[in-house]
Amino acid sequence: MNDTIFGKILRREIPADIVYEDDDLIAFKDISPQAPVHVLFVPKAPIATLNDLQPNQAELLGKLFLAAAAYAKRQGFADNGYRCVINCNSHAGQTVFQLHLHLLAGAPLRSGFG
Repeated sequence: MNDTIFGKILRREIPADIVYEDDDLIAFKDISPQAPVHVLFVPKAPIATLNDLQPNQAELLGKLFLAAAAYAKRQGFADNGYRCVINCNSHAGQTVFQLHLHLLAGAPLRSGFG
């Protein structure tokens, strides 16, 4: 994560609207939101894509989802619903090569998956 924009946010080299942080994760509002609520949950461990996740990091992936769900509950939109998305590589739309989870909410989201 050292040379990504997320690494720069983590090191506080560039500003971000940070909404959550612990020893393992950082979460901040997306600068180009795709929904009224668009927050990125990012592990601090350098993991480029979901393909690079190792079995011993399974708990970290769980922490991403648990942190997103807790944020949705704290912000009051969990009961209405939200979407969690992890893109893997360029064909899926990943543009920053550090594993991250997108939390999208705040309005009815178009279902593109049937």
